[in-house]
Amino acid sequence: MKILLVNDYGTPTGGAELLNIGWRDGLKKKGHDARLFASSARPLGAENLADYECFGTLSSFRILLQTLNPWAWLKLRKVLTEFQPDVVHVTIALTQLSPLIFPLLKNVPAVYNAQWYRSICPVGTKILPNGASCQFSMGTVCYRHNCLPLQDWLLLTVQKFFIGRWFNVFDKIVAASEAVKQRLSTAGMESVDVIWNGIPTSQNRPPLTSPPTVVFAGRLVWEKGVDILIEAFAKVQQQIPEAKLLIAGDGLERNSLESQVNKLKIKSHVSFLGHIDRTTLESVFAQAWVQVIPSRWAEPFGLVAAEAQMRGTAVIASNSGGLAEIVSHGKTGFLVPPNNADVLAEHLLTILQDKQLAEKLGKLGRKIAIENFSEDACVNKFIDLYEQLLNHKNRYQVSWSPEQIESVANQIN
Repeated sequence: MKILLVNDYGTPTGGAELLNIGWRDGLKKKGHDARLFASSARPLGAENLADYECFGTLSSFRILLQTLNPWAWLKLRKVLTEFQPDVVHVTIALTQLSPLIFPLLKNVPAVYNAQWYRSICPVGTKILPNGASCQFSMGTVCYRHNCLPLQDWLLLTVQKFFIGRWFNVFDKIVAASEAVKQRLSTAGMESVDVIWNGIPTSQNRPPLTSPPTVVFAGRLVWEKGVDILIEAFAKVQQQIPEAKLLIAGDGLERNSLESQVNKLKIKSHVSFLGHIDRTTLESVFAQAWVQVIPSRWAEPFGLVAAEAQMRGTAVIASNSGGLAEIVSHGKTGFLVPPNNADVLAEHLLTILQDKQLAEKLGKLGRKIAIENFSEDACVNKFIDLYEQLLNHKNRYQVSWSPEQIESVANQIN
Protein backbone atom coordinates (compact mmCIF):
# COMPACT_ATOMS: atom_id res chain seq x y z
CA MET A 1 0.00 0.00 0.00
CA LYS A 2 0.91 3.63 -0.43
CA ILE A 3 0.07 5.63 2.71
CA LEU A 4 0.34 9.38 3.10
CA LEU A 5 0.64 10.51 6.72
CA VAL A 6 -0.40 14.14 7.31
CA ASN A 7 0.58 16.16 10.37
CA ASP A 8 1.09 19.85 11.12
CA TYR A 9 4.74 19.31 12.10
CA GLY A 10 7.42 16.95 10.84
CA THR A 11 9.88 17.62 13.65
CA PRO A 12 10.62 15.08 16.42
CA THR A 13 9.49 17.55 19.09
CA GLY A 14 6.09 16.34 20.30
CA GLY A 15 4.04 13.22 20.86
CA ALA A 16 2.05 13.33 17.61
CA GLU A 17 5.19 14.15 15.63
CA LEU A 18 7.14 11.23 17.08
CA LEU A 19 4.17 8.97 16.43
CA ASN A 20 3.98 9.91 12.75
CA ILE A 21 7.71 9.44 12.25
CA GLY A 22 7.49 6.07 14.01
CA TRP A 23 4.44 4.99 11.98
CA ARG A 24 6.15 5.92 8.72
CA ASP A 25 9.25 3.90 9.59
CA GLY A 26 7.17 1.00 10.89
CA LEU A 27 5.04 0.88 7.74
CA LYS A 28 8.14 0.94 5.57
CA LYS A 29 9.63 -1.99 7.48
CA LYS A 30 6.49 -3.96 6.64
CA GLY A 31 6.92 -3.27 2.92
CA HIS A 32 4.57 -0.32 2.48
CA ASP A 33 5.40 3.00 0.84
CA ALA A 34 4.66 5.48 3.63
CA ARG A 35 5.44 9.18 3.40
CA LEU A 36 4.90 12.16 5.69
CA PHE A 37 3.40 15.50 4.68
CA ALA A 38 3.85 18.45 7.09
CA SER A 39 4.35 22.18 7.30
CA SER A 40 7.79 23.79 7.27
CA ALA A 41 7.35 25.15 10.82
CA ARG A 42 10.12 23.90 13.11
CA PRO A 43 9.46 24.09 16.86
CA LEU A 44 12.70 24.49 18.83
CA GLY A 45 14.54 24.76 15.52
CA ALA A 46 14.48 20.97 15.15
CA GLU A 47 15.10 19.19 11.86
CA ASN A 48 12.03 18.62 9.69
CA LEU A 49 11.86 14.91 8.87
CA ALA A 50 8.82 15.10 6.56
CA ASP A 51 9.01 13.81 2.99
CA TYR A 52 6.91 16.72 1.77
CA GLU A 53 6.46 20.14 3.34
CA CYS A 54 4.43 23.27 2.71
CA PHE A 55 4.65 26.74 4.20
CA GLY A 56 4.12 26.96 7.95
CA THR A 57 5.09 29.44 10.62
CA LEU A 58 5.40 29.85 14.37
CA SER A 59 4.80 33.61 14.16
CA SER A 60 1.54 35.41 14.94
CA PHE A 61 0.58 34.79 11.31
CA ARG A 62 -0.08 31.18 12.31
CA ILE A 63 -3.61 32.03 13.48
CA LEU A 64 -4.49 32.85 9.85
CA LEU A 65 -2.90 29.65 8.53
CA GLN A 66 -4.94 27.61 10.99
CA THR A 67 -8.07 28.83 9.29
CA LEU A 68 -7.03 28.72 5.63
CA ASN A 69 -3.57 27.72 4.44
CA PRO A 70 -3.48 28.00 0.62
CA TRP A 71 0.14 26.77 0.50
CA ALA A 72 -0.92 23.53 2.19
CA TRP A 73 -3.77 23.10 -0.29
CA LEU A 74 -1.53 23.68 -3.32
CA LYS A 75 1.26 21.39 -2.13
CA LEU A 76 -1.02 18.59 -0.96
CA ARG A 77 -2.92 18.65 -4.26
CA LYS A 78 0.39 18.18 -6.07
CA VAL A 79 1.49 15.39 -3.73
CA LEU A 80 -1.82 13.53 -4.12
CA THR A 81 -1.53 13.75 -7.90
CA GLU A 82 2.07 12.55 -8.03
CA PHE A 83 2.16 10.03 -5.17
CA GLN A 84 -1.43 8.74 -5.59
CA PRO A 85 -1.70 7.21 -2.11
CA ASP A 86 -4.11 4.37 -1.41
CA VAL A 87 -4.91 5.86 2.02
CA VAL A 88 -4.40 9.25 3.67
CA HIS A 89 -3.94 9.26 7.45
CA VAL A 90 -4.43 12.71 9.04
CA THR A 91 -3.33 13.20 12.64
CA ILE A 92 -3.04 16.91 13.47
CA ALA A 93 -3.89 19.45 10.76
CA LEU A 94 -5.65 22.32 12.49
CA THR A 95 -2.72 24.35 13.83
CA GLN A 96 -0.83 24.78 10.55
CA LEU A 97 -2.34 23.01 7.54
CA SER A 98 -5.96 24.12 8.12
CA PRO A 99 -9.25 22.40 7.13
CA LEU A 100 -8.76 23.79 3.62
CA ILE A 101 -6.92 20.55 2.78
CA PHE A 102 -9.89 18.34 3.68
CA PRO A 103 -11.84 18.63 0.39
CA LEU A 104 -8.78 17.27 -1.43
CA LEU A 105 -9.35 13.95 0.33
CA LYS A 106 -12.88 13.29 -0.91
CA ASN A 107 -11.77 10.78 -3.57
CA VAL A 108 -9.26 8.82 -1.48
CA PRO A 109 -9.87 6.65 1.60
CA ALA A 110 -9.04 8.92 4.54
CA VAL A 111 -8.57 8.40 8.28
CA TYR A 112 -8.73 11.13 10.91
CA ASN A 113 -6.69 10.13 13.96
CA ALA A 114 -7.74 12.26 16.96
CA GLN A 115 -4.70 12.71 19.20
CA TRP A 116 -6.30 15.56 21.17
CA TYR A 117 -9.52 17.56 21.28
CA ARG A 118 -8.70 20.20 18.64
CA SER A 119 -11.55 19.25 16.29
CA ILE A 120 -14.08 20.03 19.05
CA CYS A 121 -12.17 22.65 21.08
CA PRO A 122 -10.31 25.68 19.65
CA VAL A 123 -7.55 25.42 22.25
CA GLY A 124 -7.44 21.61 22.08
CA THR A 125 -7.56 20.90 25.81
CA LYS A 126 -11.28 20.95 26.77
CA ILE A 127 -10.30 22.76 29.94
CA LEU A 128 -11.46 26.20 31.06
CA PRO A 129 -9.05 28.94 32.21
CA ASN A 130 -10.11 28.33 35.83
CA GLY A 131 -8.97 24.72 35.54
CA ALA A 132 -12.43 23.16 35.32
CA SER A 133 -13.23 20.59 32.67
CA CYS A 134 -15.15 22.17 29.80
CA GLN A 135 -18.53 20.57 29.20
CA PHE A 136 -19.68 23.13 26.60
CA SER A 137 -19.91 22.84 22.83
CA MET A 138 -17.49 24.98 20.84
CA GLY A 139 -18.94 28.42 20.06
CA THR A 140 -19.50 31.79 21.75
CA VAL A 141 -18.84 30.14 25.10
CA CYS A 142 -15.15 29.96 24.14
CA TYR A 143 -15.01 33.76 24.12
CA ARG A 144 -17.32 34.32 27.08
CA HIS A 145 -15.16 32.13 29.30
CA ASN A 146 -11.97 33.90 28.18
CA CYS A 147 -10.52 30.82 26.52
CA LEU A 148 -9.52 32.98 23.54
CA PRO A 149 -9.02 36.69 22.81
CA LEU A 150 -11.62 38.16 20.44
CA GLN A 151 -9.44 38.15 17.32
CA ASP A 152 -8.43 34.51 17.74
CA TRP A 153 -11.99 33.50 18.58
CA LEU A 154 -13.34 35.14 15.41
CA LEU A 155 -10.81 33.39 13.17
CA LEU A 156 -11.21 30.01 14.85
CA THR A 157 -14.99 30.33 14.57
CA VAL A 158 -14.44 30.51 10.82
CA GLN A 159 -12.19 27.46 11.12
CA LYS A 160 -14.97 25.66 13.00
CA PHE A 161 -17.36 26.38 10.12
CA PHE A 162 -14.97 24.84 7.61
CA ILE A 163 -14.35 21.81 9.84
CA GLY A 164 -18.09 21.18 10.00
CA ARG A 165 -18.48 21.63 6.27
CA TRP A 166 -15.62 19.41 5.13
CA PHE A 167 -15.03 16.87 7.93
CA ASN A 168 -17.28 14.31 6.22
CA VAL A 169 -14.45 13.49 3.78
CA PHE A 170 -13.06 11.13 6.41
CA ASP A 171 -14.14 7.52 6.06
CA LYS A 172 -13.05 6.63 9.56
CA ILE A 173 -12.36 8.49 12.80
CA VAL A 174 -9.88 6.89 15.18
CA ALA A 175 -9.33 8.08 18.76
CA ALA A 176 -6.10 7.60 20.70
CA SER A 177 -8.02 6.40 23.77
CA GLU A 178 -11.46 5.61 25.10
CA ALA A 179 -11.34 8.98 26.85
CA VAL A 180 -10.98 10.81 23.53
CA LYS A 181 -13.70 8.66 21.98
CA GLN A 182 -16.06 9.64 24.78
CA ARG A 183 -15.34 13.33 24.25
CA LEU A 184 -15.85 13.05 20.49
CA SER A 185 -19.05 11.06 20.89
CA THR A 186 -20.42 13.63 23.32
CA ALA A 187 -19.70 16.28 20.69
CA GLY A 188 -21.70 14.35 18.11
CA MET A 189 -19.04 12.34 16.27
CA GLU A 190 -20.22 8.80 15.62
CA SER A 191 -18.54 5.52 14.68
CA VAL A 192 -15.26 6.33 16.41
CA ASP A 193 -12.73 3.50 16.72
CA VAL A 194 -9.99 3.36 19.35
CA ILE A 195 -6.38 2.46 18.60
CA TRP A 196 -3.95 3.05 21.44
CA ASN A 197 -0.71 4.74 20.47
CA GLY A 198 2.40 2.64 20.18
CA ILE A 199 5.99 3.28 21.20
CA PRO A 200 9.28 1.58 20.26
CA THR A 201 10.16 -1.43 22.34
CA SER A 202 13.28 -0.52 24.30
CA GLN A 203 15.62 -2.36 26.63
CA ASN A 204 14.76 -2.67 30.29
CA ARG A 205 16.52 -0.17 32.53
CA PRO A 206 19.26 -1.36 34.94
CA PRO A 207 18.51 -2.04 38.62
CA LEU A 208 17.70 1.08 40.64
CA THR A 209 20.36 2.78 42.73
CA SER A 210 20.40 5.72 45.12
CA PRO A 211 19.50 8.52 45.32
CA PRO A 212 15.74 8.06 44.94
CA THR A 213 14.96 10.01 41.75
CA VAL A 214 11.72 11.50 40.42
CA VAL A 215 11.46 12.55 36.77
CA PHE A 216 9.13 14.56 34.57
CA ALA A 217 9.16 14.95 30.77
CA GLY A 218 6.96 17.32 28.81
CA ARG A 219 6.18 20.92 27.94
CA LEU A 220 6.53 23.34 30.82
CA VAL A 221 3.05 24.82 30.56
CA TRP A 222 0.24 25.26 33.06
CA GLU A 223 -1.81 22.35 31.71
CA LYS A 224 0.99 19.90 32.55
CA GLY A 225 0.87 20.68 36.28
CA VAL A 226 4.62 20.76 36.88
CA ASP A 227 4.11 23.30 39.67
CA ILE A 228 1.99 20.70 41.49
CA LEU A 229 4.83 18.20 41.17
CA ILE A 230 7.36 20.70 42.53
CA GLU A 231 5.09 21.48 45.49
CA ALA A 232 4.68 17.77 46.21
CA PHE A 233 8.41 17.08 45.83
CA ALA A 234 9.23 19.81 48.36
CA LYS A 235 7.13 17.90 50.90
CA VAL A 236 8.88 14.65 49.98
CA GLN A 237 12.34 16.17 50.22
CA GLN A 238 11.73 17.10 53.85
CA GLN A 239 11.43 13.40 54.68
CA ILE A 240 13.89 12.06 52.10
CA PRO A 241 16.67 14.69 52.01
CA GLU A 242 18.68 12.87 49.34
CA ALA A 243 15.78 12.70 46.84
CA LYS A 244 16.26 14.27 43.40
CA LEU A 245 13.86 15.69 40.81
CA LEU A 246 14.79 15.90 37.11
CA ILE A 247 12.59 18.01 34.82
CA ALA A 248 13.05 17.52 31.06
CA GLY A 249 11.36 19.93 28.68
CA ASP A 250 10.88 23.61 28.08
CA GLY A 251 8.03 26.07 27.80
CA LEU A 252 6.39 29.30 28.89
CA GLU A 253 6.30 28.36 32.57
CA ARG A 254 9.99 27.59 32.99
CA ASN A 255 10.94 30.89 34.67
CA SER A 256 8.04 30.72 37.12
CA LEU A 257 8.84 27.08 37.92
CA GLU A 258 12.47 27.93 38.60
CA SER A 259 11.29 30.75 40.87
CA GLN A 260 9.02 28.31 42.70
CA VAL A 261 11.98 25.95 43.25
CA ASN A 262 14.06 28.80 44.65
CA LYS A 263 11.24 29.94 46.92
CA LEU A 264 10.84 26.42 48.31
CA LYS A 265 14.62 26.23 48.86
CA ILE A 266 15.05 22.95 46.98
CA LYS A 267 17.24 24.24 44.15
CA SER A 268 20.10 21.86 44.94
CA HIS A 269 17.72 18.90 44.55
CA VAL A 270 15.95 19.93 41.31
CA SER A 271 17.50 19.99 37.83
CA PHE A 272 15.93 21.61 34.77
CA LEU A 273 17.34 19.71 31.78
CA GLY A 274 15.64 21.69 29.01
CA HIS A 275 14.61 19.97 25.79
CA ILE A 276 16.66 16.84 25.16
CA ASP A 277 16.37 14.21 22.43
CA ARG A 278 14.77 10.85 23.14
CA THR A 279 18.06 8.92 23.27
CA THR A 280 19.52 11.29 25.85
CA LEU A 281 16.28 11.31 27.83
CA GLU A 282 16.15 7.53 28.05
CA SER A 283 19.76 7.46 29.23
CA VAL A 284 19.17 10.14 31.89
CA PHE A 285 15.87 8.62 33.05
CA ALA A 286 17.29 5.09 33.35
CA GLN A 287 17.79 5.58 37.11
CA ALA A 288 14.36 7.09 37.75
CA TRP A 289 12.46 5.42 40.58
CA VAL A 290 9.23 7.00 39.40
CA GLN A 291 8.04 9.20 36.55
CA VAL A 292 5.23 11.67 37.28
CA ILE A 293 2.59 12.98 34.86
CA PRO A 294 0.66 15.53 37.01
CA SER A 295 -1.47 16.95 34.19
CA ARG A 296 -4.34 19.29 34.93
CA TRP A 297 -6.02 18.51 31.64
CA ALA A 298 -7.33 15.14 30.54
CA GLU A 299 -4.36 13.87 28.53
CA PRO A 300 -5.78 12.27 25.36
CA PHE A 301 -3.39 9.35 25.73
CA GLY A 302 -0.25 10.01 27.76
CA LEU A 303 2.65 8.88 25.61
CA VAL A 304 5.25 9.61 28.30
CA ALA A 305 3.43 7.26 30.69
CA ALA A 306 3.63 4.41 28.20
CA GLU A 307 7.29 5.23 27.49
CA ALA A 308 8.08 5.16 31.20
CA GLN A 309 6.41 1.77 31.62
CA MET A 310 8.22 0.43 28.56
CA ARG A 311 11.46 1.46 30.26
CA GLY A 312 10.40 -0.35 33.44
CA THR A 313 9.74 2.76 35.51
CA ALA A 314 6.88 3.12 37.99
CA VAL A 315 4.41 5.89 37.10
CA ILE A 316 2.29 8.32 39.10
CA ALA A 317 -0.25 10.09 36.89
CA SER A 318 -3.37 12.20 37.11
CA ASN A 319 -6.49 10.07 37.16
CA SER A 320 -7.99 11.56 34.02
CA GLY A 321 -8.13 11.10 30.26
CA GLY A 322 -6.08 8.40 28.61
CA LEU A 323 -3.65 8.17 31.52
CA ALA A 324 -6.21 6.11 33.42
CA GLU A 325 -6.08 3.56 30.59
CA ILE A 326 -2.30 3.21 30.77
CA VAL A 327 -1.48 3.23 34.49
CA SER A 328 -2.93 0.43 36.60
CA HIS A 329 -3.42 1.83 40.11
CA GLY A 330 -1.44 -0.10 42.68
CA LYS A 331 0.05 -2.41 40.06
CA THR A 332 2.19 -0.31 37.71
CA GLY A 333 2.04 2.91 39.71
CA PHE A 334 -0.63 5.18 41.15
CA LEU A 335 -3.41 7.42 39.84
CA VAL A 336 -3.96 10.64 41.77
CA PRO A 337 -6.50 13.48 41.58
CA PRO A 338 -5.28 16.39 39.41
CA ASN A 339 -4.23 19.53 41.29
CA ASN A 340 -3.63 17.69 44.56
CA ALA A 341 -0.03 18.05 45.78
CA ASP A 342 -0.74 16.36 49.13
CA VAL A 343 -1.97 13.08 47.61
CA LEU A 344 0.83 13.17 45.05
CA ALA A 345 3.39 13.60 47.82
CA GLU A 346 1.94 10.64 49.74
CA HIS A 347 2.33 8.32 46.76
CA LEU A 348 5.80 9.65 45.98
CA LEU A 349 6.86 8.79 49.52
CA THR A 350 5.34 5.31 49.16
CA ILE A 351 7.57 4.57 46.16
CA LEU A 352 10.72 6.49 47.12
CA GLN A 353 10.88 4.84 50.54
CA ASP A 354 10.60 1.33 49.09
CA LYS A 355 13.01 0.47 46.27
CA GLN A 356 11.65 -3.07 46.09
CA LEU A 357 8.16 -1.69 45.42
CA ALA A 358 9.52 0.67 42.74
CA GLU A 359 11.14 -2.32 41.02
CA LYS A 360 7.96 -4.38 41.27
CA LEU A 361 5.73 -1.64 39.82
CA GLY A 362 8.19 -1.00 37.00
CA LYS A 363 8.50 -4.67 36.11
CA LEU A 364 4.75 -5.16 35.67
CA GLY A 365 4.46 -1.83 33.87
CA ARG A 366 7.00 -2.95 31.29
CA LYS A 367 5.13 -6.23 30.75
CA ILE A 368 1.87 -4.36 30.14
CA ALA A 369 3.57 -1.83 27.85
CA ILE A 370 5.05 -4.57 25.68
CA GLU A 371 1.67 -6.30 25.45
CA ASN A 372 -0.51 -3.23 24.82
CA PHE A 373 1.53 -0.25 23.69
CA SER A 374 4.18 -1.52 21.29
CA GLU A 375 4.71 0.46 18.10
CA ASP A 376 4.56 -2.72 16.04
CA ALA A 377 1.11 -3.67 17.37
CA CYS A 378 -0.16 -0.15 16.71
CA VAL A 379 1.12 -0.16 13.13
CA ASN A 380 -0.50 -3.56 12.50
CA LYS A 381 -3.85 -2.26 13.72
CA PHE A 382 -3.68 0.69 11.37
CA ILE A 383 -2.71 -1.57 8.47
CA ASP A 384 -5.81 -3.67 9.20
CA LEU A 385 -7.88 -0.50 9.20
CA TYR A 386 -6.41 0.70 5.90
CA GLU A 387 -7.18 -2.68 4.31
CA GLN A 388 -10.76 -2.54 5.58
CA LEU A 389 -11.21 0.88 3.98
CA LEU A 390 -9.75 -0.32 0.68
CA ASN A 391 -11.85 -3.48 0.67
CA HIS A 392 -14.97 -1.44 1.41
CA LYS A 393 -14.16 0.84 -1.50
CA ASN A 394 -13.50 -2.05 -3.88
CA ARG A 395 -16.83 -3.69 -3.03
CA TYR A 396 -18.56 -0.80 -4.73
CA GLN A 397 -16.36 -0.73 -7.82
CA VAL A 398 -17.90 -2.68 -10.70
CA SER A 399 -15.43 -4.31 -13.02
CA TRP A 400 -16.78 -4.89 -16.56
CA SER A 401 -15.35 -7.45 -18.94
CA PRO A 402 -15.15 -6.66 -22.69
CA GLU A 403 -17.96 -9.20 -23.32
CA GLN A 404 -20.25 -7.49 -20.78
CA ILE A 405 -19.58 -4.09 -22.30
CA GLU A 406 -20.37 -5.43 -25.79
CA SER A 407 -23.59 -7.09 -24.56
CA VAL A 408 -24.85 -3.85 -22.96
CA ALA A 409 -23.96 -1.90 -26.08
CA ASN A 410 -25.94 -4.33 -28.25
CA GLN A 411 -28.96 -4.00 -25.96
CA ILE A 412 -28.82 -0.22 -26.20
CA ASN A 413 -28.61 -0.38 -29.99
